[in-house]
Amino acid sequence: MLTKKNNQTAQLRRFVAVAALSIFLLFFSYLLIIFFQVWLNSSQDQARPADAIVVLGAAQWDGVPSPVLEARLEQALKLYEEGLAPIIVTTGSKQTGDRFTEAYAGLTYLLERSVPESSILVVVDGSNTFESLSATANALSDRGIGNNVILVSDPYHALRAKEIAREVGLEAWFSPTDLPSSFSQLIRETVGTAVGRVIGFRRASTLSK
Repeated sequence: MLTKKNNQTAQLRRFVAVAALSIFLLFFSYLLIIFFQVWLNSSQDQARPADAIVVLGAAQWDGVPSPVLEARLEQALKLYEEGLAPIIVTTGSKQTGDRFTEAYAGLTYLLERSVPESSILVVVDGSNTFESLSATANALSDRGIGNNVILVSDPYHALRAKEIAREVGLEAWFSPTDLPSSFSQLIRETVGTAVGRVIGFRRASTLSK
């Protein structure tokens, strides 16, 4: 009787171990596939004619764009000068204690480079990518501008930014800056994309708050 019970216990332990290993391998494969997609998208420039160019926000220093934000603005300016879209949208709020928003820093940068103010749409709502793109979708709709957009950000951001854009109702392509993407940035985007695909990017955006 005792031997039979021991055998049943051993079988149960083996079953649990196999199940746990299977779940781990499935989860690891899921992350590996997404990592490959993040990496693949980071190397593609999908610039094409669109209704607007959307610059995703990055740090600004008292109204002066940081090197990361400047690279994004320069890429947007290049696309605008190529005639791919008539409007540039600058996005991004401000950190506690800041005098200027990221969107405003982008506005002044573009004005100084002879972009007409009528060709710039400033969207200051949003402290993360989901909130910024959701506010952008609303701003474009309110002004009767189409929802086809070129997103401009760092390369590693491409996949998640496009999927967030689709979730908020934008038809998005991506044109990256020429800044390199580190392995840690690719990993971070892999995790963010994996979580967003499971629970939705709106809900995922609240996890970092």
